[in-house]
Amino acid sequence: MKTFTKRWTATAAVGLLAASAAFAVGTTTAGADDAESDAAPAQTGRQMEDLGRGVVAVRNGDDVLVSWRLLGLDPDGIGFNVYRSTDGGSWERINGEVLTGGTNYLDTAVDPSRSNAYRVAPVVDGQEQDPSGEFALSANHADEPAVRIPLRDGGTIQFAWVGDLDGDGEYDYVVDRHGTPHQQIEAYTGDGEFLWSVDMGPNSVDRDNIEGGSATIDVGHNDGVTVYDFDGDGRSEVAVRIANGVTFGDGETFSHDDDTEQFIAMIDGQTGALRDAAPIPTDYVADGPMYARFATCYLDGQTPSLVAFLKNRIGDGGFNLMMTAWDFDGGEVSMQWKWLRGNQNIPDGHNSRCIDVDGDGTDEYADIGFVLNGDGTLRYSMTDQGVVHGDRFHIADIDPSRPGLEGYGVQQNNPSGLLEYYYDAATGELIWEHYGGPADVGRGMAGDIDPRFPGMETWSFSGLYNGPTDQLTTDSGNAPWPQMGLWWDGDVTLELFNDGKIEEWDWENPAPSGSLPRLESTWGYGGVVGPRGQPALIADVFGDWREEVVLPNGEYDELIVFTTDRPSDIGLYTLAHNPAYRNDMTVKGYMQSHHVDYFLGEGMDEPETPNITY
Repeated sequence: MKTFTKRWTATAAVGLLAASAAFAVGTTTAGADDAESDAAPAQTGRQMEDLGRGVVAVRNGDDVLVSWRLLGLDPDGIGFNVYRSTDGGSWERINGEVLTGGTNYLDTAVDPSRSNAYRVAPVVDGQEQDPSGEFALSANHADEPAVRIPLRDGGTIQFAWVGDLDGDGEYDYVVDRHGTPHQQIEAYTGDGEFLWSVDMGPNSVDRDNIEGGSATIDVGHNDGVTVYDFDGDGRSEVAVRIANGVTFGDGETFSHDDDTEQFIAMIDGQTGALRDAAPIPTDYVADGPMYARFATCYLDGQTPSLVAFLKNRIGDGGFNLMMTAWDFDGGEVSMQWKWLRGNQNIPDGHNSRCIDVDGDGTDEYADIGFVLNGDGTLRYSMTDQGVVHGDRFHIADIDPSRPGLEGYGVQQNNPSGLLEYYYDAATGELIWEHYGGPADVGRGMAGDIDPRFPGMETWSFSGLYNGPTDQLTTDSGNAPWPQMGLWWDGDVTLELFNDGKIEEWDWENPAPSGSLPRLESTWGYGGVVGPRGQPALIADVFGDWREEVVLPNGEYDELIVFTTDRPSDIGLYTLAHNPAYRNDMTVKGYMQSHHVDYFLGEGMDEPETPNITY
């Protein structure tokens, strides 16, 4: 299979200077007839979801913004036509010229008092292809940047995950329920049809933040649940850490004679039935059950694995840490490797990231102070450089002028006074550090929010720094709160999500978060945040490359998926087809922003075609 080309266009303003750029990505491929006759080599890229167009439409006043995906392997020069059907009538094309810029279209001729459905049709080499699925808006639909997913009544919701549970190419939803007495996991299709529920059983009653029950999920920085297509059959599984007494979506109950021993289970995403389960090693079972934090990693560069961060407490003292990797081939769950911290002084934190730190095509597992290779061996620890425990860290192409990826982390009461640090993600070598503690630096962010300086900014509570140069650009009094970032308003610099607010830091008029320009207040539409002001999910769920914020409503009988209502002329392939970003969509912990594996920000180069297969 040959590589395809995409077109990327952008217009950005920096002060009084305006610039525009167009980039060609990848190389041109032959047409379908040529592809059938040529002997093409087998592609060795990582196997990822065969997504549909993800068409979505939201009202903005009297207009409707329609948005859809550019896929990772779409061909060079692809364009789109947009069609509207009003009151169930015939489909009418509503754009003039074929659209080849941003994958969104503002319908200014719509009558919002009538029902309207939208779909798009790709155009390749002048030939229109089969249309996408449709997205419908009811007559007099609410004027809001949101899609509402109905849910059953139930307990509170902390987290949501997305995956293609039914194989239709679009994302469905999995949520947790913190009811009484047991916790549950529920699954819904993309339009809110209930699929199944799993009861986590009597061993989910104890929800202590440090030492909970053997089947307890989603407490503190632990999750023990994630959603991904691990066996490559086109439908996502739900991976869960289970114990005795869990009842699956088909009514079958998991029975084991020891409530402390735990298992890694793969649940059928469409039915909720158990596919298979394998025992978690019992190295530390004498200290009780282990909480879990899950992540998807392509440890061999081609097929996904589940990596589990497993931890329990030794009496009233320190903690055992076990890392395990698991494979699911569609029939059996099997452990690939196990790594024990033992008595080594290797610092961990509250987040997991799976990303190719050295650019060799295979993923490593990264924590705040160490990295494991794909085979489970220790790649490096940052202990000898003074790094200890901390809450949050980032790995991204923070400095696009420097080869490889960089990391940025913050520290919790480091005895040396280290507050934050910036390092080479492949080697763990520190590039710069800031001191001034000891202090509990509970938040830290990385993203491009100031277009005057190259690369990304990094910040906690000591001021806003340009990561590549370690230059203080804005003092701490006028730096934004370091919560989470997202792409929302249509340019390539980052917006911010802070305790329910979608806001933008104005580099020309710097101010703290309470005084920032507000783009949306999610509580105005009924959304509620979870612990630490976090969303249930921020990810590129549908539409173009910009991100959605998923929140439950206050009654917990609805998911509100906030999606941008602002046009953009920038065309990027869906972030869900970027390997680093899609891995990170499976991770919770103390929730952090997701990052792509290229620099996405002011002055960016063209992103390369991802090395993936569907």
